[in-house]
Amino acid sequence: MKLMFRLLLAASVFAGALAPAPAQELRKIFPYRYVQEDLPNGLRLISTPTDYPNLAAVYIVVRTGSRNEVEPGKSGFAHLFEHLMFRGTEKFPTSRYEETMKKAGAASNAYTSDDLTVYHTTFSKEDLETVLGMEADRFQNLKVSPAEFQTETQAVLGEYNKNSSNPEYKLEEVLRETAFDRHTYRHTTMGFLKDIQDMPNQYEYSLKFFDRYYRPEYTTIVVAGDIEPKKVRALVDRYWGGWKRGSFEPQVPADPAQEAPRKAHVNWPNPTLPWVVVSWRAPAYSDTDLDSAALDLVTFVGFSENSELYQKLVIQEQKVDMLGAFREDHIDPYLFSVYGRVKKPADVEYVRDQILATVERLRSRPVDAARLEAVKNNVRYSFSLGLDDSQSVAAVAARYVALRRTPETINDIYDLYAKVTPTDLQRAASRHLGEKTRTIVTLSGAAAAASGAGK
Repeated sequence: MKLMFRLLLAASVFAGALAPAPAQELRKIFPYRYVQEDLPNGLRLISTPTDYPNLAAVYIVVRTGSRNEVEPGKSGFAHLFEHLMFRGTEKFPTSRYEETMKKAGAASNAYTSDDLTVYHTTFSKEDLETVLGMEADRFQNLKVSPAEFQTETQAVLGEYNKNSSNPEYKLEEVLRETAFDRHTYRHTTMGFLKDIQDMPNQYEYSLKFFDRYYRPEYTTIVVAGDIEPKKVRALVDRYWGGWKRGSFEPQVPADPAQEAPRKAHVNWPNPTLPWVVVSWRAPAYSDTDLDSAALDLVTFVGFSENSELYQKLVIQEQKVDMLGAFREDHIDPYLFSVYGRVKKPADVEYVRDQILATVERLRSRPVDAARLEAVKNNVRYSFSLGLDDSQSVAAVAARYVALRRTPETINDIYDLYAKVTPTDLQRAASRHLGEKTRTIVTLSGAAAAASGAGK
């Protein structure tokens, strides 16, 4: 799925400015009124006043993650720039940037994922102009010397080595490499090790990467808190309006259809509890497709702490100490995965078969309607509880903005959840969780590997 942008001069979507909210708006899962505006250069601004006084949060969403790393040998650069962006500019070198944030009492950080990189700051509302000004400066005028580049690439290699000491990271890495053939989701956000090792030699390419993706048409600024949208817009016009849009569009390779089940095993060199993950190809994020919404609900119906399988494997039989299903929202088709950490190597195949049997039941007959309604209510209630401060409001909006570039998709997807019936859930499981699109990866430690467990 590619997000298409239009240059809508001063075009705004108002979830209301001053007038009372209509009754139907009050039922929306994302209850905050927001103002959505596009600058002439393609930059999007989403201003969300909240009821929480004195504080504001700025989340700057760059629709650039490991998905954008389309050139062979160049994986990991989206994550690298999460580091490099804190190296400063001529106007705000690192020391001045950090000192200014410290004086403002601001909390600032960043994260990278498959489809996005997000830079976020929470601060007193009086410092809004300072924050927006400094952020605009580093997005438009980042300056990293070759020596600083070398330092950060070594730091990234160190981060990779640290992550690789965790068997869960290796499990995820092998799962992706096994499940995908061509798509850039085949590598983790960190990138392939050989590419990270070669990063110190890629200074010139890094300049090209920044020039391609750190552009207004890839960027959305989310501001939430004790704010006035008109004043926020004026500040964004002042500091971000002169940012020049680019022209690069990545050609992300589509993965061919999977026509047969796949499997892999990881022999971990040290003692560890064994893992099993069962995954299926799953559709991309959609706020209009019932199958997409139904698969999200399958993760709760079949594998949450209240599910029959969890109660059996974790509580009653105590064969597993961790169990859960995940279907992370992605721009392109990704994976539906069920993970289990098994207490004894001899039980790995049993746990795998129990996961498969649970999925087969979901495919073969509708779930209990009351059970499904309880899950939907719990999902909705849990989401609402998370919107408990301005930072959380901005953080949630940012995650969905990366997918659809508007918070309205939150209301759309939760409205879709409400429509899912037991028949819809069965149809989605039957259509997408079949044998042909399945990948199973197991991991076992040194002692287990010696005994042949997990093979």
